[in-house]
Amino acid sequence: MDLNSLRQFLVVARLEHLSGAAEELRVAQPSLSRTIARLESELGTPLFDRAGRLRLNDTGKLFRGHVERALGELEAGRRAVAEAAGEGFGTVRLASETFLTFTGPLAAYKQAHPDIEVELHQMPAADMARALHAQDVDLCAASQPVRGDGLESVRLLDEQVWLATPLDHPLAGRSSVTVDELAGEPFIAAHRGHWQRRLLDRLFAARDLAPRIVCEGDEVSAIAELIKAGLGIGLVPALARRTDSVASVAWIAVDSPDCRRALTLHWGAGSRLSTAARLMRTSLTDWNWTAA
Repeated sequence: MDLNSLRQFLVVARLEHLSGAAEELRVAQPSLSRTIARLESELGTPLFDRAGRLRLNDTGKLFRGHVERALGELEAGRRAVAEAAGEGFGTVRLASETFLTFTGPLAAYKQAHPDIEVELHQMPAADMARALHAQDVDLCAASQPVRGDGLESVRLLDEQVWLATPLDHPLAGRSSVTVDELAGEPFIAAHRGHWQRRLLDRLFAARDLAPRIVCEGDEVSAIAELIKAGLGIGLVPALARRTDSVASVAWIAVDSPDCRRALTLHWGAGSRLSTAARLMRTSLTDWNWTAA
């Protein structure tokens, strides 16, 4: 049961697709199939259900958790030895749904610690707990709950989310608006799974409504620009009001106490954070988010 076999198992477990895993790993599919078969033979039980498409079974899920923790500990040990050997503070790995929010604190961190390498990993909140347990990343920041045991967290920011409209929109002169009044309005929205889209869907679902989406995409930074262009309206966090890109839109409060977002920083409760990661955690928690 060598390390390479375990790493390959994790890719197959994540994708649940042999040819896709073989392509990502850049190995031949028959070779990868034999690796998984040998692993199952050593363990004495199947790790995948093969009726129809490949599916990780309950035993495979159990084994995956142990493999992630084991490989994560090895990587943490390698980094700790490198740090103890005087090779500098090393690298800090931060994951987030989007990094637009972090440009200020990341610039300040890099200026204060120029010798530390910063790795940024964009990922959905649903993948963050597993990435932390596997120690693929040191810290994760999300604007929606990160589900998983064995995590510690600190709230970085709690802010209002506003409705942004073009300046010539009929609602532009209003100070507030109800969700019912927004039924039928064209929304520029983030893709499903992003916190802004989840918030929009949740606000409408509470009124037994569904938003009318005319543009759905991965480029969250483009939402304000598309609103300025007159293509629709959208939800934008208060932090974005202090940027030049949204200076030419109207801001309207949504009459709902739930129209807010909370930005939270997470890390593994049992993990030994490197010096670089501890410095990053302190930098983010001490950052003046409301005045940034």
